[in-house]
Parts: sequence; structure tokens; C-alpha cells
Amino acid sequence: MAPRVLVSDKLSPTAVEIFRDHGIEVDYEPELGKDKEKLLSVIGKYDGLAIRSATKVTEKLINAATNLKVVGRAGIGVDNVDIPAASRRGIIVMNTPFGNSITTAEHAIALLFAVARQIPEANASTHAGKWEKNRFMGVEITGKTLGIIGCGNIGSVVAMRAIGLKMHVVAYDPFLSEARAEELGVEKVELDELFARADFITLHTPLTDKTRGIIDAAAIAKMKDGVRIINCARGGLIVEKDLVEALKSGKVAGAGIDVFEVEPATENPLFNLPNVVCTPHLGAATTEAQENVALQIAEQMSDYLIKGAVTNAINMPSISAEEAPRLKPFIKLAEVLGAFVGQVTEDSIREVEVLFDGSTAAMNTRALVSAALAGLIRPQVSDVNMVSAPIMAKERGIIVSEVKRDKSGVFDGYIKLTVKTASKTRSIAGTVFSDGKPRFIQIKGINLDAEVGEHMVYTTNYDTPGIIGLLGTVCAKHGVNIANFQLGRNRPGGDAIALLYLDAPFPENVIQELLASGSILSAKRLHFDVSA
Repeated sequence: MAPRVLVSDKLSPTAVEIFRDHGIEVDYEPELGKDKEKLLSVIGKYDGLAIRSATKVTEKLINAATNLKVVGRAGIGVDNVDIPAASRRGIIVMNTPFGNSITTAEHAIALLFAVARQIPEANASTHAGKWEKNRFMGVEITGKTLGIIGCGNIGSVVAMRAIGLKMHVVAYDPFLSEARAEELGVEKVELDELFARADFITLHTPLTDKTRGIIDAAAIAKMKDGVRIINCARGGLIVEKDLVEALKSGKVAGAGIDVFEVEPATENPLFNLPNVVCTPHLGAATTEAQENVALQIAEQMSDYLIKGAVTNAINMPSISAEEAPRLKPFIKLAEVLGAFVGQVTEDSIREVEVLFDGSTAAMNTRALVSAALAGLIRPQVSDVNMVSAPIMAKERGIIVSEVKRDKSGVFDGYIKLTVKTASKTRSIAGTVFSDGKPRFIQIKGINLDAEVGEHMVYTTNYDTPGIIGLLGTVCAKHGVNIANFQLGRNRPGGDAIALLYLDAPFPENVIQELLASGSILSAKRLHFDVSA
């Protein structure tokens, strides 16, 4: 059955055609996002949901979206999506972080000019038939210092434009490296230094718990007298009542505000102040940007639903369309390794280490770690997947680490999973052979070459005569047919293991009889999804 996507906000008709060209059924209902109850009643039918800012993807909506696999936001901001709730349900949330970068950066520069030269007020005065040439005394931006808070995709474009305008640029961004700052031609500074030195300040950071209210009365007090502030990022970054007071007192000479704490903003204390330029969230409002983000989100969602490629996901490692086919068998391997350990481990897991040896170290290891965690947790939580598994592991207090190393053995590359509980440490390693199927190559430190079967039994014992006979005799007694088996030991008379391949699930009473024999130390029934 073809995947089905709902477009609940206004997107370009070309985006709708992209879905259809990929063989995806699409329902285009651009007003549905505003009707919360109706959206709630139909969302269960869809594999994908394409939105802009009008649709609110709440936890309630997510809980009703029983088939939903991906939410695609045409734009950069995803504050209208409950990402933790989506992640717990295993729903990928994508956005288009680069589609409107230039457009938003240009709007910030436009507001900077408008505030510096009081263009809107001068325009209104002139249209009113006045000629108040002496009233509108502006300031030059050449040679002035621009402080950029958040120097990511959009902030970097603003920086380059500002440098072209002969401004000196200082930037505050905890994730900005010295090398990147040097490449952009900006000076990386701490936030208080930015406040103290900047003639203009522009914000380009996401709205988070740490950035909410980043410009408040205390921050404004640290700024130069006559500073001018631009915000094309998110409402809530500025405490509006504090900015109003600073504008009235003259501490802040002017502001250009495109985003507000409450939107749509039909009333706001910033309105009608003569030194404020306000626009209705126009940062991404150009024909080019609207088309770009719509087409990008349609391509991204289609690639995921059809090919398994993950691009620009907020809560999932990216997997390109090119690497998806090559990565797929190793994702399966990682899931199988996790599933093995998850089925034989009864104690609470404290630590997980995933070792990537040889060629696997150069792969998308974040995706492979997510797959291993999904396999590990699935015996306890059946609907876990690669999106929700890292969240669940974190919620359970599991410490997860990964190690990469050069080729160290006969295999071109392999993955080794080590799990620690309060009392035990278990490890298993595997690789993918040329047939594309996963293989177990080491269990409990014992080397072997074992395929993955749908129904299996894993036993441990000391290497003594009669174990094979015991396994065969007990199984035959209960009518259990052994299709195949693999044996391994670390040394003569030492630890030994057996893997039995069966045609059907192993009865629990047979497990108990094996354990009662005294020769089998442990026995676990295993089940693996062997579908492609």
C-alpha cells in the first residue's frame, strides 16, 4: 500500500505534485491545520504530515496519529511541534533549515537599514504631505559594530552581508568554533562583551529554555546608550515590556521586530512607538523561500517514506538517499545484536558500548547506535524504533557510548555490542557478509560463524562430553525439530555455547528440562525478525 501524506497548511502546488510523482497518496487540505478537532479525527489515516506554522502538532494529536511516521515542517522553526512527544512515539520530525536562510537574513538587514534611517516613519510623513527633512536624522551603519547572537545558518549570512557593508561584526554563539569565526571574518565574544560593544544587535538563535528572555532589562543595562536591536528569529527571545521601557527612555534608540511573544500579534505594547519598525513575521516571506521550503520538505518526506533516507531530522541521525541502501544491512545487524542481548538480559541495563571496527567506523554510526538501542529495548517495549530508542535509553538512565577503531581482525568491519548490568557484562559481535545478511561472529568472547534465524535457542555450558546428545535427546522427546545448530567454546573444557535453529518457538517446559539436567547452565529462547 502506498504511503499517505496529509498537507494541512498552505504549500506550493508543486510540492503536492512531488509527493504524487514519488507514488505517495496526498491529501491537500490547507485549512485543516486550523481546525484542531477535525485534524484530530483524521490524522490516524496518515503516514506523513506536512505543515507550516498554522498546524499545532501537540501530544494529543501525536497520540491520535497511530500510523504517523514523519512530520515535515516547511521552514526552520519547529516550536509548533511537540518534539519529545513525537520522539517517544518514534515519529521523525524534519524541517528545512536552509530553505529560508537568505530570505530571513535579508529581512534582518532590511530592518537594520529601516531602523537606522527611520524609513517607515519618514515614508508615512511624506505620504501625509509633510516635508519633515530635519525630523528624521538617522545614523550610518558603515564602521559600526554589529553584534550577532546566534551565528548559525542565518546568522552567518547576516554576518557576510554586514561585513560587505563595512561593519565590524562580533558574534556570540556557544557552538561557533574559532576556525569558523575566522572563516566568516567575525570576532567571537562572550555575551556580555557583545552587549557592551555593539551599536546594533541582531538575534538569530532558536527559542529554548536557555535563550528565552536573553534580552531583558538586565541585558539592556549592559548595552551602549542608543543601541538598536533587530529580532527576526523568535518571539520570546526579548522580554517585550523591558524593551518598551528602554525604547521610551532612549536607552535603546530603535528596534526592528518581526516576531512577537504572542502571534498573530494584533495588539502589542511595541506598536505605535515612533522608534520601532514592526513587520508580521515576514522573515521567510518571499516567493523564492516559500517555494524552496515547500519543495524541500516534499522531497525529504518522500525520500524517507519511499527509500528510508533521513534528511534534516530534528530527532534522528540523518541518512542520505545514497548511503541508505549500503547502510540498511548494517542497521539490521545492529538491531539483531541489540535484540540478542535484550532477550538474554533480565537485569536492569546500566551501560551500553557499541564498538565499530574497520569499515563500520566510517559509516553513519549515530544511526547504527540508534538501531542497536532499538533492538536492545524492543523485548520490553515492542513499539520502540530508531527515533524513540535513544530517548527511552536516556529516560532509563542508561549510559551509551561508542568507540571507533581501525581494522583489527580478519573481518573488513564488524560491530560489537557490550552491555553492563549490576552483576554481569555481556558482549556480542557481528558483521554482514556478501549476501547482505547479518552474522554473529562472537558471543561471550567465543568466536563462531552463525546466521540469524527466526526461532532460536541459546545455551551456555561447560565444555564436557554429552552436551550435544543431551540437547538432541530432550528436543526429540518433546517433538522439537532442530533445523541446524552452531557450537563454540573458548578452550577445551572451558566455557561453551550452543545456538539451535528451530522451525517453531521453543516450548518453555523444554527449557526447564534442559536446566534441570544440571549440564546446561543457562538457556534462552530467542526470536528475530528475519524479514528484509
